[in-house]
Amino acid sequence: MPPRYCSLTRQPAPAFTPGLAAERLGALTAGRRMWVNGTVLHYCFFRGDTDGSVIPVPGTKRTRWVSWGGTKTQQDVVRECFAEWQGLGIGLAFTEVRDRSEAELRIGFQSGGGSWSAVGKEALLTGLHDRTMNFGWDLTEPAERATALHQIGHALGMLHEHQSPCAGLHWDDEAVYAELAGPPNHWRRERTHHNILRKLDANEVNGPVWDADSIMGYAFAPGLILEPEQFRGGVHPPGTLSAADKEFALGWYPPAERPGPPALVPFRSVPLALGPGEQVDFHIDPVETRDYTVGTFGDGDLVVVLFEERAGEPRYLAGHDDGGTPRNAALAVRLVKGRRYYVRIRLYSARGSGETAVMCW
Repeated sequence: MPPRYCSLTRQPAPAFTPGLAAERLGALTAGRRMWVNGTVLHYCFFRGDTDGSVIPVPGTKRTRWVSWGGTKTQQDVVRECFAEWQGLGIGLAFTEVRDRSEAELRIGFQSGGGSWSAVGKEALLTGLHDRTMNFGWDLTEPAERATALHQIGHALGMLHEHQSPCAGLHWDDEAVYAELAGPPNHWRRERTHHNILRKLDANEVNGPVWDADSIMGYAFAPGLILEPEQFRGGVHPPGTLSAADKEFALGWYPPAERPGPPALVPFRSVPLALGPGEQVDFHIDPVETRDYTVGTFGDGDLVVVLFEERAGEPRYLAGHDDGGTPRNAALAVRLVKGRRYYVRIRLYSARGSGETAVMCW
């Protein structure tokens, strides 16, 4: 019987400003799912007595309620895997919370629902009462710790390694479809194509060289891969973080200081003097609770990111990349009086004088 596989859902393709240079477009494509370095990601576990799904009973017209709760031993596996990723020294931090409204990552354990995760910032598009990650089988079974490491890799923004165009894999497509159509996966052809046979864009890959040992790859039985010859006997990743996995995580999330407040932003414009590739942080203390616009004005290629301070930690709240369109890096957000917010502005390239300003109004 083949192993149980992670299944990612299809996401709509992003729309970018026409006419972008290939280098800039590649950077936007690669980075759109990644968190801002220095973010504290909060995660919570759904409760088994109150949280769950109503699903159909196969072969009948009835439905039944299935819990999203997991045992403490399963939750502990996930906690240990968060700690292992963070232990690499990456510039992200993971903090467990009980209130789901405080959590960017919300984790369920619906048996039979498959194992999957939102990829990076796609988690922010998920409804507050929905899962951003699910484990559909017992993580305490032998070798299933790798499933938790794999799903957290997705939450960091990593995609499936076996779909990298760098791999040069030539599949026996029909053999793959037949393998995944049977137990324990029971996948339709569309799902198999999306999660196995489809090649990623070159800008989305986890690294420039295919890593057969990556935690983000699947194990494959003999007879599914025709070329390269050395993989006709199957692919058997060890189920641990590989050297390339660690390099990718540290490359995107190098150890970094948390956002700091070099200057207070009053509710007016503040001129900046930034060079290409430079960034600056400000903090905002709202004078009243209402909807504000936080953004930049100028002739540069800008990114603006907003953090909210909670319990002394900066929590990613919102971000906007102008995609190369000047005068258009702005966020409409509700700010609460008595809370502190950080604004991070980064200039990718300058046009004209390169002068810009950060504003909150």
